[in-house]
This record gives sequence, C-alpha cells and structure tokens, in this order.
Amino acid sequence: MRHRGTTLLALVGLTAGAVATGGPVSAAVPAPAKAPLAIGTGGAVATVDPDATAVGLDVLRRGGNAADAAVAAAAALGVTEPYSAGVGGGGFFLYYDAETRTVSTIDGRETAPQAMRADTFLDEQGDALPFDAVVRSGLSVGTPGTPRTWQRALDEFGTMSLRQVLRGGIRLADKGFVVDETFRQQTAENEEKFRTFAETTELFLPGGELPEVGSVFRNPDLASTYRLLARRGVDAFYTGPLARDVVAAAQDPQESPGAAEVFGGLLTDADLAGYTAPTREATRVDYRGLEVYGMAPPSSGGSTVGEALNILEQFRLSSMSDAHALHHYLEAGALAFADRNAYVGDPAYTQVPLRQLLSEEFARERSCLIDPARAAAKPVPAGVPDGTYEPCPAAAGATVAEAEEGLSTTHLTVADAEGNIASYTLTIEATGGSGITVPGRGFILNNELTDFTFKQVDLTRPEPNLPAPGKRPRSSMAPTIVLDDGEPRLAMGSPGGSTIITTVLQTLVNRVDRNMNLAEAIAAPRATPRNGARVNAEPAFLEAHGEALTALGHEFNPTPEIGAATGIEFLPGGLVLAAAEPERRGGGSAGVVHDVLGPRRDGLDLAPQLAD
Repeated sequence: MRHRGTTLLALVGLTAGAVATGGPVSAAVPAPAKAPLAIGTGGAVATVDPDATAVGLDVLRRGGNAADAAVAAAAALGVTEPYSAGVGGGGFFLYYDAETRTVSTIDGRETAPQAMRADTFLDEQGDALPFDAVVRSGLSVGTPGTPRTWQRALDEFGTMSLRQVLRGGIRLADKGFVVDETFRQQTAENEEKFRTFAETTELFLPGGELPEVGSVFRNPDLASTYRLLARRGVDAFYTGPLARDVVAAAQDPQESPGAAEVFGGLLTDADLAGYTAPTREATRVDYRGLEVYGMAPPSSGGSTVGEALNILEQFRLSSMSDAHALHHYLEAGALAFADRNAYVGDPAYTQVPLRQLLSEEFARERSCLIDPARAAAKPVPAGVPDGTYEPCPAAAGATVAEAEEGLSTTHLTVADAEGNIASYTLTIEATGGSGITVPGRGFILNNELTDFTFKQVDLTRPEPNLPAPGKRPRSSMAPTIVLDDGEPRLAMGSPGGSTIITTVLQTLVNRVDRNMNLAEAIAAPRATPRNGARVNAEPAFLEAHGEALTALGHEFNPTPEIGAATGIEFLPGGLVLAAAEPERRGGGSAGVVHDVLGPRRDGLDLAPQLAD
C-alpha cells in the first residue's frame, strides 16, 4: 500500500450484503415497475429508482413535506444506487418555501483534508499523478457532506425527525431490492476497481460473482449505519466509532490479496469533526420572464446554466428552426463553459466574479460572438467579466482546460401539496466512487477530490480549482428551481459530471423555447457543448440534427447517453407533473400521491406556455 504517514489496520470481517438466492436465479424476481411520467395531486417525487420514489411518496402520504421526502428518498438511493450516492459523499440541496416564496440552498460539498496541498496530486517530477490511480485510492476521499446536509435540510425546512425519515431506507436495506440490469452492468463496469478492495468485493461481489438480475440484494450493515444515525443523530457520523472507521478506511484502504497497492488518504478525525454544510444564496437569472434559481459556487451549475440562459435571452429561439435554435444552444454552452473553467472555484479560496458572470451586460457582450450562420472554432477563449463591456469586443481571455469529472451522481425532485419543492443532487463522484467500502458500515467513500485540477497549466493566470486545505472542489451539479412571479413552475436536475450543466440547460431550452412538455424535454436526445473541439452527442441527436448542425460547422463525437434527469412541473388546475428518464440509465421513476388521470391524458395540455 502506498500511503503518506498512515498506519496499517487489521482487516475487519464483513458479513453484510448477500444475494438471497446465492448465484444465478432460475426464475427471476420481477423488479418494481418504473413509470417515467405521473400526473396528479398531493405532491410528487421523481428519482432514478422506483423504490426511492416509493419511499419519498410514503413520507408525503404520512404528512411530511418536500424536505422530509427528499431526505427519505436520498437515504433510499443510498441503498439502491450505492455507486452514485450515499452517506460517503456529498451534494447540493435547493429548496423553495411556499410560505415565504423564497429559494434557499445547502452546500453539502465534500471538503479537502487539512493536510492537502496544491501539489498533492503531483509526482516528484511535478507531473500529475495518473487520474485512475488517484480515483481508486484514499487520496481521492474528501470529507463526506451528505449526513450534515440531511440534518440541515430537516432543521431548516422539514417537519419530521431524522429517525422518521430514515425508516424507509432502513427497511429497504434490511429487506433488500431487486437487482436490475443497470445495477449489474454498473457492478461489472466497476468490477476491477471493486476487486482491489477486500470489503468492497465482499459486499458488492457476493460469493465473488456479479449479482444476478432478479436476485435480491441486501445490505444489513448499511441498515445498521442508518439505525445509528436515527438513534444518535448525524454527529455519530462525524465523531466516535463510525467516524474513526471512515478515517481508517480512507487513510489505509485494505487491498484484496494480490491486488496492487493504492495510495492512502489524508482524511483525519479533525476533518470530519470540523465539517459544516453552510447555506448559500442561490443564483438567479431571469429568462423569458421566469426566475431561474440554481446553486452558487463551489458549484458551477448555477453560474454556467445562468450565464448560458442570459446569452440565449438575446435571441428568439422560439422563432428559429430546430437546427438554428440548437446551434445557438451549442454556442452559448461553449461560451459559458469557457468562463466557468477560467473563473469558478470555491469562493472561500478564490474571488469568483459571480455577479458579473450572471450580469445581462456581460451576456450581451458574449452573445456578440455567436454567428448565426457558423460555429466558432473551439475551444473559445474566456471572456473578461470586469464590469466594463463593449458591444462586440475581441476575445481577450485565456482558454482554460476543464478538469476531469466522473459521470455518476443522482438527482431527485420532490414537491408537496403545499407547493414546497426540493431539488437535490447528490453524489460520490465517479460511478462506484473511490471503490473503498467502510468496513462493517455498508457504504462506499467518495472520490470527490479528483474534481480538483491536478496541475496548473497556465502559470500566468490564477487557477481557481487547485487543491488546498479545507477547500471544496468545483462541482457541476445544477439542481434548479424555476418560478413565475414567485410561484413555482418547475424544478429539475441531472447526474452526469460536467454534462449535468448542459443537460439542465438543454432541458430548459426544450421546455421553455421549443414548447416540449417536461417529459418530452427530458426524453429528447442530447448534445453536451463544453467548449471542446468536438461536441459529444447521443446517436438519436446526430440522426435528427447532425447533418444540419455539421453544415453550420459543428463537429461531433457520438456517445451512448448523456445525463439522467428528473423534474416536476406545476400544471394549471392544481395538477403536478412528475417526469423521469424513459430509457437512460435503465429509466427513472416518477410518482404522485394521488394519480388523478392514470394513463388517460386526452385533452390536457402538458406544455402550457411558460415563456413571455
């Protein structure tokens, strides 16, 4: 084991996690049905998983509000989506309070250990360490923020106790969930990483094999962890025996016999004990008469989605052909990403010009660079958000490379009968995180510190996302809430690393400018403009729009799928629409407390006019 100043620990036996049938299943157990669209009253929940959606709906039926149901659904996702989320990670929580008509946010982003330095990810020659080697190591593990986020959300907005909202997750971990093809595939894709660590092999490769589709996967150790938090509160995660187990697992990951050594981590007891999940002011831009709220730095989601919308505000997309509307979307996304990479980081460590990035004047200056007949050469340089703007200046900023981000993460959207909304994106970063399971605790630790920029490329310009003690790495998570004159209209978000930003942006453009209903806007084929020389795009997008956009100068790389969004929209007449992916990541799950229409939706306008 390669590690810095740590002590080897004895391997702790792990008995959690079993496939009930013990190997291949001759008669597969059917997985819960997934419905990507639901319409009704009494509140709604949309997640990637039917069990998590059911847990959230149960809390709403028992009188809980949107915050209560969001935490409950998140805990359930920690069971059924353990490779994307869980108490070993972090996230960002947006909340709309119907009584005060205000949007608040909680920053549950992981923090770097106090021992981290700007050169932590460099070798003795000053070169960046291999990215994959850092991911599957304790060196990538930041201080988890999810437990503090849950408690903060309940304290600030909820009506139930942590004990009450964890009941569904505990029950699910005890009884187990049905393994579907997506869970098996994600396990297979991470098999090499998982086999590196003894505890992870024991839990997620029961009997040394991939879990069979249709079998039941149980995690009694995670149920015990949840029971501990329910009984003693989240302080039990940040101090005491559980905290010591987390630190030991990060500092001294226990490799399987014969596995290659991995880096030990820098996380300490003091890092856990000192963690906070602060509230931050939400970002806001006005788009087509709507108020669009997002997450402020250290997330780049709110600033980048907001800047791109401000740029697109200068054009009437609704009067354009599909090709030209999408051309403007692609160009605005690239411009906003150039500025994101150059200026956004943890505001406690770098001066983020957030007000200028989200100003209409800066957006007008940047929009001048969009040629309606031709794509700009990529990557485009960043703008200069200095408060002094000209009609169409020459580009003067630097071109800054983007740091690598994992494509995992999960998002859930909840609304209650009173009109409160929770839009919550949570993650352990890469699919399968660091691969390190905390012995006897049933959850994987994050690899969020790989979201830092490993090495400064341009020494003449500040790099806002270098590692530092206690710093929060830049994120792309973009939970979003849209209001109309203070009244809720829709909320959404997505997983997908830096493609989160473009997924949210494209879905909003689809819904507001291209007059798709929310389910159609989420299902529509995607492309992700992140200021690279070529745009990654789904095959269906290329089939529908590739020829026309290539004629305008865009270049594409095909990619199987982008994002996995969920959303909720408030319809006229007191109805609420919940939508999730119909296909991506195996399809999502949307539900309402009272389904008033069932499959019959004739005569109902699912895309009421939103834009002014």
